[in-house]
Amino acid sequence: MTAGIDPGCVRLRLGSAEGKLSAVSVGSERPAIAHYLRGRAADDGVHMVPLLFSLCGKAQGNAAMLALAAARGNQRTPYLDPAIQQEALREHLWRWLLDLPALLGATAMQREFVAALSLIAGGQRKELGELLGAASIEAQGRALTKLEDASDSVPRWLPPLSAQGSLEWWPRLDAGFAQLPHWQGAAAETGAMARQQGGAELAAGAFAARWLARLGEVRDWAAGTEKVGAGGTASAVPSGAGRGRALVETARGLLMHEITLDGDRIADYVIVAPTEWNFHPQGPLAGWLMGRDATDRGAVQAFAARAVAALDPCVRWELEWL
Repeated sequence: MTAGIDPGCVRLRLGSAEGKLSAVSVGSERPAIAHYLRGRAADDGVHMVPLLFSLCGKAQGNAAMLALAAARGNQRTPYLDPAIQQEALREHLWRWLLDLPALLGATAMQREFVAALSLIAGGQRKELGELLGAASIEAQGRALTKLEDASDSVPRWLPPLSAQGSLEWWPRLDAGFAQLPHWQGAAAETGAMARQQGGAELAAGAFAARWLARLGEVRDWAAGTEKVGAGGTASAVPSGAGRGRALVETARGLLMHEITLDGDRIADYVIVAPTEWNFHPQGPLAGWLMGRDATDRGAVQAFAARAVAALDPCVRWELEWL
């Protein structure tokens, strides 16, 4: 976010008893941007939105514009937005080529990352597919599956949703839902794995599966097999008088914007971000950690870092011991 605005934090609090993790608290502490937008002219406020976010600015900005257009009566059925799609692909590649090697004790693949971005920008799908088939990337995938991992007992995926379809479940969004979003009354995970509804990657451990799902989306684009519903999908619908909602599938998952107008000024603005879905207090992270051996706090920290990275928050994270 811009200077002076704290982007927030995923806070993980752990407690132990008798050598085991006995308490796990997960919370996403994020600022409510409605405070910055209420009362502003609608067009001016919407143009501010992408400036408030350091990640996925294109997705945030396009969602804001779609939501405003919907509030003015313009509906958009689901479609793949090339700009948001490229942003999602870039985020996936950043994680795979720059961040993941560090978790594996290897060197970041900066040259491959720069080359991949150039290929995406040029629409060179075949060439990107060849790059992603390189021995170094295949080796990284194998190394990933050998790390200590977790298992998903009963994963709960957020289903594919359009803006129109979302009205059936959530007629109106509010600040409480933005902080603790739920699907049919319970936590649900969003992101590449959810978009694939598990898929073949479930044969891997929980962490590896989520990393492989991200790479799978990039490979789908390289093969030209991506479909509406993949990262980069957007839709919008009027959700009431002077109110519009937009849904965008970002790299990390479902992003929801809802704007309410009072004349041509913003009366309210709600954003439901993927991090709030994926780091819900009853989400997968707590289950992966609860009951683990806690005698070596360094080992717990390392395992927690891999768990958080698998869910990919859009803000920093911190661990505290209770």
